[in-house]
Order: sequence, then C-alpha cells, then structure tokens
Amino acid sequence: MKDIVLKIEDVSKQYRLGEVGTGTLSHDLNRWWHLARGKDDPYTSVGAVNDRSLKANEDYVWALQDINLDVCQGEVIGIVGKNGAGKSTLLKLLSQVTNPTTGYIGIKGRIASLLEVGTGFHPELTGRDNIFLNGSILGMTKGEIRSKLEQIVDFAGVAKYIDTPVKRYSSGMKVRLGFAVAAHLEPEILVVDEVLAVGDAEFQRKAIGKMQDVAKGEGRTVLFVSHNMSSVRNLCNKGVLLENGRISYVGDVDETIDHYLQGGSAQKVHFVEFDDMPLPIQFKKIALAQIVEFSEDVEITMDIKVNESNPDYTLGFIVFDSKANCVAVSTYDEYGLKLIDQNHLGEIQINATFQKKLLKPGTYSIRFTARTINGEAIHTVEDTIFFDVRDTHTYRGLKGMYRPRAIIAPEVQWKKLN
Repeated sequence: MKDIVLKIEDVSKQYRLGEVGTGTLSHDLNRWWHLARGKDDPYTSVGAVNDRSLKANEDYVWALQDINLDVCQGEVIGIVGKNGAGKSTLLKLLSQVTNPTTGYIGIKGRIASLLEVGTGFHPELTGRDNIFLNGSILGMTKGEIRSKLEQIVDFAGVAKYIDTPVKRYSSGMKVRLGFAVAAHLEPEILVVDEVLAVGDAEFQRKAIGKMQDVAKGEGRTVLFVSHNMSSVRNLCNKGVLLENGRISYVGDVDETIDHYLQGGSAQKVHFVEFDDMPLPIQFKKIALAQIVEFSEDVEITMDIKVNESNPDYTLGFIVFDSKANCVAVSTYDEYGLKLIDQNHLGEIQINATFQKKLLKPGTYSIRFTARTINGEAIHTVEDTIFFDVRDTHTYRGLKGMYRPRAIIAPEVQWKKLN
C-alpha cells in the first residue's frame, strides 16, 4: 500500500455572511465563554448549506462540511464541481492559507501551491528575487534554488524580464513564473487551482505535461482543480466531486467526470458569460450542451457584441480532443457569409451546428475566436469550454478493428458498384 501523504478527517470550514466586523466581538466573546466552560462552540451547530442558489437566511454558511479524504503518494487527483462548490476553499485549507473550523489535516512533506495569479510574489521584487523568496518559503536552500534557476526561467519563458519587478508582469507571465517555481522546487505535494486558465493554450499543455512528469516520473502527488474536463481526464487518475461543500463522489477520474456532467439539470447546458471589454468585437455568452449523444448534432450558440462596425470581422472555433489533438476547425466566413453588415452595432446571436456521428465518444474542448478575415485575433476564448460525446449503442455497433485508434468517427456511405 502506498504511503498516505495527506490525511483529511472531518474537516469543515465556516464563514460569516454579511459585512465583515458586524457583531464579531460579541460572537468572539460568546464563543470564548462557551469554550472556557468546556462547552461546544455555539456556532458550529448553525449555518446554511453552501448552495449559492438559495437566499441566505442565516449569519453563517458552511463552505465545506465533513470532508474526509486520504491521498497517497504519487496520486494525481482532479477536484471538480460547480462554481462555489468549495474546491478553492479546500485547496486553501490544504495550503494552510486559512485554518479549518473543525477537523484535522495531516501533511507529510513539503506542499507547493498555485492558487491565484501571483500568489506569494512580492510586486516590488524582480522575478529572480521572487524565485529565491518562494524557494525559501518551501524550505529550499539557496544552493538548491540556484541549481534549479535556469530550468525555472526557461520553462516560464520570461528570461528577458527575469530582472524586472513582478509588478510590471502581465497576468500570464505571473502564472508562468509561479507555476514554474512551484513545479521545479521539488515539493512532495503540488496543489494547482484554476489559474492555468489564464495562460495561453501552449503553456497549458506544457504545464499539464510537467505535472504528468512530476506525478509519474518523480512519484510526487498532485491535486488539480479545473473546469476543463479534458485536462482533468488527461492528467488525473482519481477524481473528487464536490457539491454544496460536501464530497459527493470519489473514484476513477472518468466515473467522477460522468457524475459531474450528469449531476442535475443545471449541468446539462454549459453557459459562459463575459463582462464588457474595450474591444471592437467580443463574445458576451457561449452556450452548448455538456452531454451530447453520438447520434445527435452538436449545437453551439454565441452571443456577440459589436462595438466597432467592420465587415471584415468574423468568428471561428477549433475543437480539441482530450489529448489536445485538433479535431475540427470552422469559421463563419469560409461559407461566404458576412457576420456584420455595414454600420451594424450592438448584439448578434449566432448558431453553429455540426453533424452527428462525427466525433467519437469522449471529452472535447473548444477554442473560440472573434477576428478579422485576415486572421488577426481580437477576442479569444481558450479551450476551457468543454462537452462530452456519450457512448451509445449506435457507436458501439459501428466499432471496427481500427475505430478505437481514430480521432473522428465519420458516417461513411459504402456502396458496391459491380
């Protein structure tokens, strides 16, 4: 049996709702008075369930409740769930950013975390200085950090700016450097939140590859939170599903993702909305079904906002499989269509549908781009929007010797001519 490097027992985390500080002193005194008399904390017996769709009628909410989990050395665990399910709160507890309200967390070895863009970086220090600062926090000696410095800088791709203060870095550069530090300074446990979504697609694939090397090649443990199911499926061997602050499923990563995608009507259609940006054309909302039968068409709806009229603007998308292979590409203008008439401003809704029985069962992600017909990208939504094609009797009945190796499963009409 593998060594347990992370043990979580009956862990719960409670937060106070409303304005910070209102009634805090009286509550602290009440809590102290109960504990001084050997009684239970009066506020651990109250609190609403962590469901964002419900109106708050109490002063406290349980962000996490009764979490029990053992993590063994070398496991790569994907933590999935809806926004607000408690994923990031759990990682903050494991990273000791905050303490649990109740329960016990035991950690064996060093833990490195990448929870938010620039976490642990001092904005006034250079990238080089921050590498040494982060390494020291992780317990590394200067000699150990110095031996890894060239690899870290090369992986992050920020050699030109390594002696520039981090406050002048873009968010993507901070993510690159932060991940490179966390992954190369040899922690026993690597904790990564959704921050990789800030990096470009090339760096995401590079980061996934590094985490696979850390887990499989070096036998270290990785906890990975993401809404990109293709990344979770490609990287992890075990899954944990959180719902309303509780663990609802633990098991094989494919089974965990299936439970997540099929868990209620709220998950049937995937909506992504975007705030207004100072762009001439931008995506406002993208919607598609998260689960599509092999025998069904794939339908996508895009809401576009046009702030600057230009007949050369167009849209496109690229479909990737779970191994980051490009499966399909399509653009609005390739069919001779004009997205924007002259002097047209405001919102446009576009529907794109591609044929059934084309994508074989599995998980796919889509990258969307609003651009000019000459290829200049204006607004890109990286492949963090995903959907699953479900295996059906139709597909199983069509399987042949080479079908499992194929990227797509086109419906071909065969005919004998003589």
